[in-house]
Amino acid sequence: MSTAQNTGLWPLWPVTVDVYHAMAERGILHSGDPVELLEGVIVQKPVKNPPHSTANEVARHTLEGVLPAGWIVRAQNPITLATSEPEPDLTVIRGSLRRYRTRHPGPREVGLVMEISGTSLERDRILKKRIYAEAAIPCYWLLNLKRRALEVYSEPKGRDYIRHSILKPRQSVRLVLDGKSAAVIPVSDLLP
Repeated sequence: MSTAQNTGLWPLWPVTVDVYHAMAERGILHSGDPVELLEGVIVQKPVKNPPHSTANEVARHTLEGVLPAGWIVRAQNPITLATSEPEPDLTVIRGSLRRYRTRHPGPREVGLVMEISGTSLERDRILKKRIYAEAAIPCYWLLNLKRRALEVYSEPKGRDYIRHSILKPRQSVRLVLDGKSAAVIPVSDLLP
């Protein structure tokens, strides 16, 4: 049983990705419901406040302006992993938007996931980071709104990332896709 399921407070019923999809197909879950599947458990997503929403739009606009051909940005849309279907704030994925009209992107199509954290810092830093590392997502950015910093995690190994750095607004982050430098972005360009 995973950490998300073993809360110690009460027993939780595990849900597979297939069952989660079936719940949506049958109308039990609806598009826009504030939930996501994390390590086999349906978890309520935090409410987005204005700084979070603004940071999401600012970062999305910034990433869209520097991506090389063959990559797109999706905002707050699911990616399908082995036991989870998180909805990262931003995802940089391979291909075109129409490529994903019948399914969500899988881990091999994801170059970067980005979570924007104000109230969800602990969940994003522990649970989401573990989920993304375990799925071998090459790079995970955590935009920490309270500290106005970008936490960069790369080189996944097992349930964690080997490399970790914290960048301040006056510093820049290198966007790496398929092992190649795609852009250098000032951290201030990602902040609201």
